[in-house]
Parts: sequence; C-alpha cells; structure tokens
Amino acid sequence: MLKSFAPVVNKDTCILVIGSMPGAASLRARQYYAHPRNQFWRLMFDLLEQNCPPASYTDKLHTLLLHRIGLWDALAYCERTGSLDGNITRPVPNDFPALFARFPAIRALLFNGQAAAAHFKRAFGFPADKRCMLLPSTSPAHAARSYEQKKQYWQAALLAARQGETP
Repeated sequence: MLKSFAPVVNKDTCILVIGSMPGAASLRARQYYAHPRNQFWRLMFDLLEQNCPPASYTDKLHTLLLHRIGLWDALAYCERTGSLDGNITRPVPNDFPALFARFPAIRALLFNGQAAAAHFKRAFGFPADKRCMLLPSTSPAHAARSYEQKKQYWQAALLAARQGETP
C-alpha cells in the first residue's frame, strides 16, 4: 500500500487544497507536487507571489501557510501502479472530520482534479459548512486545458474562497 503525507495546515489555514494521492515522483521525493511538470507550485506562486517558486520545499510550504492555504490528499493509503489516478485501487480516505475538528478555520476546499473530489465525496460527501470547488488538475497527465486556462480557474477559486475571510 502507498501512504500519503501528513497534512500541511496550521490554526490559520482557511483554504485546503485537496489532491488525490501523491504520484510516484512526489512519493520518492516525499514532497507534495514534486513532479517537475506538475504545474501546482508555478500556479500558486504566479497567483500568490507573482514570481517563481523558491527552490526550497520548506519555503514553498511556508509561503502557502502565510497565505492561509493548506495541503492534504483525499486518500491516506491506496494501491496504484504508476501515478495515474485511474489506476488507484483499495483507497482508504484520510480522516477529514478529525482535521476539520482540529482546524475549524478551514472553510474552503479546493479539489485538485476530479479524482480528488470523487474520493473525498465518496467517503464524506461535500460538507455543507465548507465551500467546495472542483478545479482542473495541475498534473502533467491533465493536458485538456492550457496553463493559462488552469490559472484562470485557480485564480477565480482562490478569490471565491477568500470571500468573507477575516484578516
């Protein structure tokens, strides 16, 4: 069984980006979105910082948390050949109810692709007290939209998620 990572959150996290399960490159590196062609970090830094992501993974995570954005995956464990979400079998969800109880400021869930949303919804449904948004996957396997199109969706979602946010 493959094992996902711990959540990246703190008491100020309001927005949680939810992936499905780290791909092979991420699991090897022990870092979220480590595949060099995954557009997640480029997107986040284009939208949040208007610059290139730092080389340090720790600095990337720190910047997300400064912007009150956290990361976690829908699945804690699964079996999968390769990195494609379509190859996931025996999925075991992460304990989102416990996470939400521990970090009550989380009020917006941004699903990084359809598989993340489907696994989450199958396990928990979509919580009525959270704004849930399905976004185009940043994975290199999702080439149906250009980077600029994905950026527009993610920008709109971040703006919507921040509506009503307290400083």
